[in-house]
Amino acid sequence: MTKIVFMGTPAFSAPILKMLSDEGHTIVSVVTQPDRPVGRKKIMTPTPVKEQALELGLPIYQPEKLKDPEQAQKILDLEPDLIVTAAFGQILPSAILEAPPLGAINVHASLLPEYRGGAPIHQAIIDGKKETGVTIMYMVDRLDAGDIISQTTVPIEEADHTGSMFEKLSTAGMDLLKETLPSIIDGTNPRIPQDEARVTFARNISREQERIDWQRSAVEIYNQVRGLHPWPVAFTTLSGANVKLWWTEIADSQKDGAPGEIVELTKDAIIVRTGSGTLAIKELQPSGKKRMTAEDYLRGPKLQVGDRFE
Repeated sequence: MTKIVFMGTPAFSAPILKMLSDEGHTIVSVVTQPDRPVGRKKIMTPTPVKEQALELGLPIYQPEKLKDPEQAQKILDLEPDLIVTAAFGQILPSAILEAPPLGAINVHASLLPEYRGGAPIHQAIIDGKKETGVTIMYMVDRLDAGDIISQTTVPIEEADHTGSMFEKLSTAGMDLLKETLPSIIDGTNPRIPQDEARVTFARNISREQERIDWQRSAVEIYNQVRGLHPWPVAFTTLSGANVKLWWTEIADSQKDGAPGEIVELTKDAIIVRTGSGTLAIKELQPSGKKRMTAEDYLRGPKLQVGDRFE
């Protein structure tokens, strides 16, 4: 009997936990982030992994910081044979990484060594990549730097966004872990060192990365918008107020203008000139208002050709 501690937090991780349970593995604890206040009413909300663990009847542990030796000890006391993590959201101390006889492994949503870090899905789309994937890897005391065990590739379609790729990569990660786990348990899996010359990083998204620079090309801005959809959402400024851009499309308007200038208004789109090409804003959210289609928005404020996003 292999004792597994599973660590994960978002919706990406929940199907992976369910697969482990459905496959009959012995999960001695599910470790996830503490409940957090969500929304304007600050309602304390469990993580998707906690909700899945409750549904499966599994024991749950929600440490605030595993770097605290007392909190880490509760995991060590379980004497797990293997730790499986998937988007847990905390750095694991060496004591935890080194304790399980079969090691600590991670389901990482990129083709390592590309996109080490906390936002690999966002960054792959922002960068206009045509494919990404999932890596099962050993965890070490460096960010996503451990040996690779297995990988699978997943295409990024033209209309994909971070939300759709989270779902695709979660499924791919679940399937890959299911396929790979038997060899990890019996010790026959490969260990492939990462090529340090090919390392790139995908740090957590900063506020500045959410801001649209209209000097960039229409393709680059389109990739930025879909890479930040449905969270945290790209934004721009109009008349001094922030406007979130939920969805855009590449437009074929040839009308000239300065970057950020509205060059055309159609029934269902706001056409904006960029540093190269034009972009059609299809869904947006003015400050203090709900998300809406451009068609609905254009029934309200009197935008004019020549107005400019900053």
